[in-house]
Amino acid sequence: MNVLAEMQSYGHERVAFHHDAKTGLKAIIAIHSTVLGNALGGTRRWAYATEGDALYDVLRLSEGMTYKAAASGLQMGGAKSVIIMPAQGHQPTEAEARAMGRFVETLAGKYIAAEDVGVSPQYCDWMALETKHVMGGNTVSHGGDPSPFTAQGCFNSMKACLAHTGRKVDFSNLTVAIQGVGATGFRLAKLLRAAGAAVLVTDVHVPTMKRAVEELGCVALGNDRNLFEEKVDILAPCALGGILDASTIQHLKCEIVCGTANNQLRDPVADGEMLARRGICYAPDFIANAGGLIRLAGLYLGMTEGEIDHKIVEIEATTATVLKQAGSGSSGAAAIAFAKAKIAAGAAKKQMAGAGCGSGCGCHS
Repeated sequence: MNVLAEMQSYGHERVAFHHDAKTGLKAIIAIHSTVLGNALGGTRRWAYATEGDALYDVLRLSEGMTYKAAASGLQMGGAKSVIIMPAQGHQPTEAEARAMGRFVETLAGKYIAAEDVGVSPQYCDWMALETKHVMGGNTVSHGGDPSPFTAQGCFNSMKACLAHTGRKVDFSNLTVAIQGVGATGFRLAKLLRAAGAAVLVTDVHVPTMKRAVEELGCVALGNDRNLFEEKVDILAPCALGGILDASTIQHLKCEIVCGTANNQLRDPVADGEMLARRGICYAPDFIANAGGLIRLAGLYLGMTEGEIDHKIVEIEATTATVLKQAGSGSSGAAAIAFAKAKIAAGAAKKQMAGAGCGSGCGCHS
């Protein structure tokens, strides 16, 4: 893979690679954009098959973070980092986390790390022993687990999807299928069950799926049933990305797709268009799952709890706006255009503030 060519293709500002000989840490930080501000994005620990897979993941994830922050009206850029685990199940250690913290520190605040798959609040606090540029911990850093806010934002986005499709905004007679009931998926299932929805669940980790069944009354699908072929009202992808492509979309029997996973479309252009052609309402992932970012970025930017909560409520209106702008076309493409317009407006505002308006009013002072 030609790294510089890939960076140019996605529009990245910086990609940094790191190896810590003492702990064996191998990691990549990708900063997509700092046009609107410093870039906050989670750190993902995963056993990638190849380094190329890790690079592909961090490039797409960081691009999505730029759009997520912009669409949410946050003065933040977009970035992400990945830690390449030597094997699946490799346990995190304080030494590894501190090595990652030192790596984050080399970027002097342009990148602010946070939680993602494989990283806990404890891990964030370990990282924070080496850098102040991390959110999501409970003691050394702050912010805590953002997953409840991600789930709430997705639930709000579902409301907009129901209204857009002409349905009553009422979950009591709906069936929702959730792929992945880990941190965000479980909390989304809890919100849906409280609202009266029937919830079908799948998860590669059986104890996680069992917990959703026993604690929430969800229905687990066996290995002989394909979640993407179940007749449901809403499909909620809440695991890893790239699960919606030509082969899965053609079998969907749902009216709405709205989940917390990042990069749900394997091919953002072709798969977004295919969903539109099939008449399936797709809530663009970086809008539907923005609640966690809003929480941590809001704290980083000094927002009050009320201001943060209001922004998470606004996810419903943002989803509705994008779906309306998409018309009969791809809502994914409409969401990217929406975010890019926000970035352009923010860049123009910064440029004007830096240059002054030339009228002698002192607006740039």
